[in-house]
Order: sequence, then C-alpha cells, then structure tokens
Amino acid sequence: MVSFDAAEPSTPAATWEADPRLHDRPPLDLTGVDEVLVVAAHPDDETLGAGGLIAECVRRGIRVRVVVVTFGGTERVPELAAAMGVLGAAAESLGFGDGQTREQRDGIAEALRPMIERLGRGALIAAPWRGDGHRDHRVVGEVVAELAVGRRLVEYPVWLWHWGSPDSADVPWQQFASLRIDVGRKAAALAEYRSQSGLLRDDFLENFARHELYVVSDRLEADYFEAVHGRRDDPWGFETRWYEQRKRDVTLAALPDEHYDSGLEIGCSIGVLTDVLAGRVGDLLAVDVSATAVERARERLGARARVELADVVDDFPEGRFDLVVLSEVGYYFGRRGLERVLDGIERHLTDDGVLLACHWRHPVDDYPLTGDEVHEIMRERALTMTVEHFERDFVLGVFRRDGRSVAERTGLA
Repeated sequence: MVSFDAAEPSTPAATWEADPRLHDRPPLDLTGVDEVLVVAAHPDDETLGAGGLIAECVRRGIRVRVVVVTFGGTERVPELAAAMGVLGAAAESLGFGDGQTREQRDGIAEALRPMIERLGRGALIAAPWRGDGHRDHRVVGEVVAELAVGRRLVEYPVWLWHWGSPDSADVPWQQFASLRIDVGRKAAALAEYRSQSGLLRDDFLENFARHELYVVSDRLEADYFEAVHGRRDDPWGFETRWYEQRKRDVTLAALPDEHYDSGLEIGCSIGVLTDVLAGRVGDLLAVDVSATAVERARERLGARARVELADVVDDFPEGRFDLVVLSEVGYYFGRRGLERVLDGIERHLTDDGVLLACHWRHPVDDYPLTGDEVHEIMRERALTMTVEHFERDFVLGVFRRDGRSVAERTGLA
C-alpha cells in the first residue's frame, strides 16, 4: 500500500508530460460499448478520474450511470449533481461512510452487485484503480473487480499523479489506454466542487487538464480460475468427456515433429493434456495461474513434467522452447494480454520451434475473446501457419518460423 500525504507537493504535471509514454498509449476502445457504469469512492473522484469518459460517452449517445460509494458530506451532494449536470449525466450516492469502506466492504458489495449483474455484454465498467494508494479507492476497486469478473473493466487512477513519478515501478504503463477528452468541459465540472477549493493542491489538479489514462483489465484474473478449480476437481471434464479425449488425440496428431527436447504448456489446469504431451517432450514445463490447479497437476504428473505457478502475461517463463502449447487459454488474456503472451512466445521459441494453439469456437459470455478471434490475431503474427484444422466446435493451428510441411522437411517432397 502506497503511503502519501495529500498536503505535500505533487509530482509536477510537466514531469509527467515530459515522458513520451504518457502520450503514446493505445487508445481506449469504446467500440461496441452501449452502456457505462462509473463507480467512484468519493464525490469528485468520478470527475477527476473519469469526467472525460462520462462526457464522451454522453456525446456518443451511450447510456451512463454514475454511482458514488461514500456520502462525502452535505456540501458535496449538490456539488456532485452540479458536476454531473455539466457532464450530462446523473449520479447517485450509496451513502457509505468516508474512510470506512474496509469496515463496510460487504455492504458495499451487496449494494453494487445488482447494478453490475444486470449489465449486458456491451457494458463498460469504470472503477477506481486498485493501486491508487488511497484505502477507499483500493477497497472500492477490489469490490468492483470481484463483481465484474467476465465483464469489461477499466480502472482510473487519481492519486497516482500525486505520489507517483514516471519512473516509479508502481506505474502500470503497459496496461494504460488513453482517451482524448473535452478538457474544458471536465474543468468546468471540477469547478462545481467548490468545497474542495484549497483542499486539493493546484499542482495536483494540473494533472487532470489533459487526456485520461485507464488501466485496462480486459483479461480474466487468477481469482477467476482459482474459484473455478475450487468448485470442481475437473472443471471442464478433461478426464470424462469423449470430446476432450478426442481433441487431445487431434492435438497430438497435429504435432509436426516426433519429439521435442523442451516444451512449455501455458494454462495446464489439472494436467490432463500435460500428461500426454510429456510422452513427446523431454523437458516439459507446464504453468497455470491457479494454485489449486498447479497442486492437482503436480499430483498427476509426478516427475514427468515440471509444473509451476505463473502468469505468462506479466512474467513469461525463462528458457528456450522447441514446443509451446496454447490450448483453450488464449481468449482469457484479452487482446492486449494475448499480444504480450505472443511476444513472449516469439522471444522464447527456438529457431526451429513450434507453437500449437487450439481453442473452442462457441461464444462464452465470460471470455474477453472468442476462439476465432484468438486465431485471427495469431495469423497476423510473424510465425507461419503450417497446419489449420477447423471444426464447428474448435480450431487448431500450428505455427513456426520454418514454413515447410512435414514432407518437405523430411525430404519426401
């Protein structure tokens, strides 16, 4: 938890502006968004962190609902309404005590749950960034993230611009997306918070007179998979379904080489596919983000493979691999996360290495991407697709730098 004093000088806006990363973040994609829920910890957070988003969505005709968790005091009730009048949206307060979110966490969750559960697939949720350093921001952000599993979530920083600096390890540069905003309208909305005049430093407020940055959380987090494995020993029926057994057979048959010296399986779950891959790979590393899944996979595999807890988006395993298997996990990462994983694969794949990917083709509400979208993204990468297998249920592809077929590589053609 970051410790800071709001009365101390902020990192100058000019210091942030001088860093090129502030200006080259990819744009926040609002394509397909038909409603937005903005959740704030305190009155004025919604305008400081997401005022531009609110105004832009209103301009585009997107439905916007603003919910402020804490009361903030009698003075700020009309100020919140006035600020939202400037931005063109309405807001409601849940009335919880300022500075008491940790103690009232369960009540906050129960109040927000129905609002989030009713959201459709085209909804976007904006919440306080969990790393912002203020306890109320962290608690509200955590509650929203827990309730928003499977939905599109972005997080807005507020106090980061005060205590942070461009070179701080706590700044999530890789996850930032940028939104161009109507700076004048946002400034006019902030001016409605007259009670905050003199309480918020001018050097702090200068950081909000530019485009907005959002921490994009478009992938399923480890907690999701830990909960899935906690509910069932075999969540996807790997051990019992003929569909899964047949798909494993197709996967093994698609491997273009008889043997691999080193391999990596990303998202091994309980290790059923890992078990059969181990017969074709000399040194096999299998990873998963669920500690429960890793424990079960280790029990199954013994010494036949190494099984480790790892998040390949943020910490790709070291080493060089002749084979990387990405089976039924690519859509969990979201587009940005998948691109980072593919970057890691390309860096760690040997010159003669193979990437095999296999994904379910039917839509799943929880998944940020479809299986077809995963393979479309992969086909745009530098590796050459040498095998493609389509069925109504799944798509399988083999990619490598050497685009020759098995017959060509073995001298038969």
